[in-house]
Amino acid sequence: MKPIKKHDGFTLVEILVTVLVLSIGLLGLAGLQVKSMKSNHSSYLRTQATIMAYDMIDRMRANPNAVTTGVTDYVAQGTYTIDTSTDPYTVSSPTATANCSNTTGCTTTQMANTDVNQWRVDLATQLPGGVGVICLDDTTDPEADAGDLSDDKCSNSGNIYAIKIWWVDDRDSAASNFKRFVTSYVP
Repeated sequence: MKPIKKHDGFTLVEILVTVLVLSIGLLGLAGLQVKSMKSNHSSYLRTQATIMAYDMIDRMRANPNAVTTGVTDYVAQGTYTIDTSTDPYTVSSPTATANCSNTTGCTTTQMANTDVNQWRVDLATQLPGGVGVICLDDTTDPEADAGDLSDDKCSNSGNIYAIKIWWVDDRDSAASNFKRFVTSYVP
């Protein structure tokens, strides 16, 4: 009879290789989970921007005399200057009129002023670095540079109201991380 050879430690090596392969797989899975969470957060922010844009359109529909031909109360109140020295950037807003929750008791201009003020406060609250502008545009340009807050790309002519919202997607106020949502409203 031949003596039986012992394979001391062979099972231990197999277990170590298995643990190594399993740990690499789990690290890959964790990376996918992190990427998925970032994508979900980006989707959430875009959804909030969409809701906020349509909120402003609803406010404009509720105050039709401020958006009729030749009257641009929302555009006048929607003008802005950007303070890039703050983090996140801040945008100047008109002053809200006290007790102006509907068009009775205040003028259409006061209502537009209050709407834009409340909208900008909501943008800053709901979106990181959230800012928005309402302007007249003969065509909305979704291909315009999303990170350029100094130029809203509005032509300031025509009868299309463009509602443009910018926010910081990566929680970093660098201009390259700004995302933009644009929609339009024709009264």
